[in-house]
Amino acid sequence: MGELREPLRDLIECGLPQALEVMGERWSFMILRASFNGLKHFEEFLSELGIARNILSNRLAKLVEHGILKREPCADDRRKIEYRLTEKGFDLLPAMVALRQWGQKYGSEQVVEDPVLVDERDRLPIGPVSILAHDGRILGPQDLWLTRPADLGKRADGSTATPGMGLGVGDVVDLEAVKKAAAG
Repeated sequence: MGELREPLRDLIECGLPQALEVMGERWSFMILRASFNGLKHFEEFLSELGIARNILSNRLAKLVEHGILKREPCADDRRKIEYRLTEKGFDLLPAMVALRQWGQKYGSEQVVEDPVLVDERDRLPIGPVSILAHDGRILGPQDLWLTRPADLGKRADGSTATPGMGLGVGDVVDLEAVKKAAAG
């Protein structure tokens, strides 16, 4: 990943330890998955996940404290509380899908996906979660590099890169064309 290395001892300077502080244990991910599946009420989480009441209460409070879920009174019964995903919570979806795909590929037991996660339009299985460049190119480990903020856009040959338009939700990428271009 280049000549630079991340300062591994300065854990607070990296986003990974901060994310793990919030999400770094199994039940937080299971609650988040349940939220993505439409669960909103304490009793629903309790019965669907088979989690102990005190652990559920603790994890929900932590997810609310960190802005991943928000507590709202139910519209039909203001005495009941709903836990709803925030924008910050929805931003964890790619990480959740990537972890799910990794577990299906490398888990100790064969995982049969049922139901299958598909895209809404075509109802075909989603592709693997990928690391994308600013212009939508799919990157592999050999394509990643660390640089200082002052050197952003400065290529190895001395030229300067300009940010691409990137991809938006619903944009289509021709994966075969990307692979051919990368191959040479």
